[in-house]
Amino acid sequence: MQNENRNIVIFAICAGVLLMAYQFFVLGPATRQRQLAVQAEASAQVNAPGAPTNPAAVTTIPRDQALAASPQRIRIDSPGLTGSIAVRGARIDDLFLKGYRQTLAKNSPLVEMFRPEGAVDAYFADFGWTGNLQGLPGPDTIWTAPAGAVLSPGHPVTLTYASPQGLTFTRTVDVDDRFMFTVTDTAANHGTGVATLAPYATIQRQGLPADSLRAWNVHQGALGWLGQDKQDLKLANYKDWAKKGEIDYASTGGWLGITDKYWLSALAPDQKEPIKVAFRVTPVSGVQIYDVSFLGKSFTITPGAQATTTTHLFAGAKTVPVLHAYEANPGIPEFVRAVDWGWLWFLTRPIFAALEFFYGYTGNFGIAILLLTVCVRLVFFWPANKSYESLTKMKKVQPELEKLKAKNKDDPAKQQQEMMALYQREGINPFLGCLPSLLPIPVFLALFKVLNVSIEMRQAPFFGWVHDLSARDPSTLWNLFGLIPWNPSMAPLIGSFFEGPLHVGVWALLYGFTMWLVQSMSPSAGMDPTQQKILQLMPLIFTFTLSQFAVGLLIYYTWSNLLTIVQQYVIMRRFKVDNAIDKTLRRIAEITNKRRR
Repeated sequence: MQNENRNIVIFAICAGVLLMAYQFFVLGPATRQRQLAVQAEASAQVNAPGAPTNPAAVTTIPRDQALAASPQRIRIDSPGLTGSIAVRGARIDDLFLKGYRQTLAKNSPLVEMFRPEGAVDAYFADFGWTGNLQGLPGPDTIWTAPAGAVLSPGHPVTLTYASPQGLTFTRTVDVDDRFMFTVTDTAANHGTGVATLAPYATIQRQGLPADSLRAWNVHQGALGWLGQDKQDLKLANYKDWAKKGEIDYASTGGWLGITDKYWLSALAPDQKEPIKVAFRVTPVSGVQIYDVSFLGKSFTITPGAQATTTTHLFAGAKTVPVLHAYEANPGIPEFVRAVDWGWLWFLTRPIFAALEFFYGYTGNFGIAILLLTVCVRLVFFWPANKSYESLTKMKKVQPELEKLKAKNKDDPAKQQQEMMALYQREGINPFLGCLPSLLPIPVFLALFKVLNVSIEMRQAPFFGWVHDLSARDPSTLWNLFGLIPWNPSMAPLIGSFFEGPLHVGVWALLYGFTMWLVQSMSPSAGMDPTQQKILQLMPLIFTFTLSQFAVGLLIYYTWSNLLTIVQQYVIMRRFKVDNAIDKTLRRIAEITNKRRR
């Protein structure tokens, strides 16, 4: 039994060490290798009838040069967005998010959403008609646009194009005060023959986003709420998407798009119309082109008649209240599912809702985390209290356990038998002792997900030096938390260690100290000296391990540990059991008295 316990503890130690080593020596190099592998994988293009085609070649010029190549543009200016629409092709291909910056720096550039074709990492939305006629508008079509027009909320812009075959195409683009475009396309037949046309819309991304492989715990790639019953979200991360080449769906309404960790571009057709959806990946000039598109039903347009279709384009931040609002108007089903809530969604979503509620009263997500922790502790108060009572009783009978251990040191079976008999006499359930560590785990996992996927947590400050709860603690032990004007990550040869697995901030140390205090107030009977020494290393190991995670998690666990300490202390005083806090206070009092003498 002792050997088994020893092996379990040794395994936990080794697992922690291997986790840090794996992060530094494997994850870093492997990230780059995976990215190269995804870029190198080729998939054959299988075009759906009438679907938009990808370019024969991809150029990689700077963004400014790509914009200069299509100088005729309609400026976009709304409270949420800024950018422009290209008159050539009538594409929405130049877009920035006004309320979000790339970093915390005051002069940091706005977050870029779209960039025009021809630029490195082009990313844009395209709309149009397909059919068996010549002269349909395409990516090189020059539309007619009103001079000096500016697209803004309440001020839509209308573009027109007349084909040689007698068809007139009108595109009206509107934008709201957040992140939604409404694109209304009309095809009017002024000719003498019958025209059969089908509308399409596509979002195209050339190449992978820079952080697509770093956010390993968040879905990035294609997604959509599709299908006849629409019971499941359709997902394809970039790697699987590239392997399959093309994924097709049939749907009535729904939505489809490309998602990053925080940002989303999505198309929503008429919710009553049948569509054919394709997620494609096509290698062109060494660049993977990721394309999500839908093809609508065909319209038969007789001379003198016209057909109209409306498509909504979302291009912005995955803010939960905004996504919820778009579910009501314009009626995009389950749009909030664009946020990757994970397999613990039944915990993740309520926890996020609770944080939003507390934030509404406090204006600080850090304080919201503290209040959430208190609520979690209240929910688990009764089972945790029973567990701490059991632990306290175990600590109280620890001297007797040590005697039993010494008395039966050569007979482990009898030792175990008498220990269980002692537990039974004292009303101790040793299995309750693990509850305090097990109960918070689902909440920890759900909060970990919330901090990683919700845009609301991005760059959300707490107090002092913590300016982003979703990032690591920026302070570091190795420059005495900023007292020494030195960046440890710049140290030759070992700088990457200080930046990676050896990074330890203030909150990590606070967490480690509270974990040690919780551990010191728990019984250690039944363990040999080697096991006790190994167990004493656990706070140190977890200090380094959790220091790599979001500081919001450390704040949650540190505060939870403090509440645990208070609860344990009260129970231990009630049962008149000595504890680490009272010992420390007595020691301080003794030292103070000696100095006074």
